[in-house]
Amino acid sequence: MNAAAFSSWQAWALLSAMFAALTAIFAKVGVENIDPDLATFIRTVVVLIAFAVLLFGTGQFAAPGAVTPKTWLFLVLSGLATGASWLCYFRALKSGPATLVAPIDKLSVVLVALFAFVFLGERPSATGWLGIALICAGAVLLAVRR
Repeated sequence: MNAAAFSSWQAWALLSAMFAALTAIFAKVGVENIDPDLATFIRTVVVLIAFAVLLFGTGQFAAPGAVTPKTWLFLVLSGLATGASWLCYFRALKSGPATLVAPIDKLSVVLVALFAFVFLGERPSATGWLGIALICAGAVLLAVRR
């Protein structure tokens, strides 16, 4: 990929998908002999440290005063939702196969589309809705044991 590719949201989204896939594999192995809640805590500490290093290293650490109350509220809510998602994900991985847990987790794509429609007013095209329906169907087909 060239430098321009890393300025596009599509490239970042593909990298996100790749790292999310690696997360599932690494987490499945990492949670084998440990309580899933403790595993989630360890993961969270690692993420916290990594981002602190990134922000300080790049000089992007903004003073908290520059953040509006609305931004704080929604970032805190997002953080709580992330924590809840990770907690549930690790618990699912503890007892279920990654090849079945991950597709169900990816139903979040469908839920994002629905929530964005209802709360943000985003309106996918007919082709977009078809893709969303296919993601839903694919996740269900992958997750159902025969």
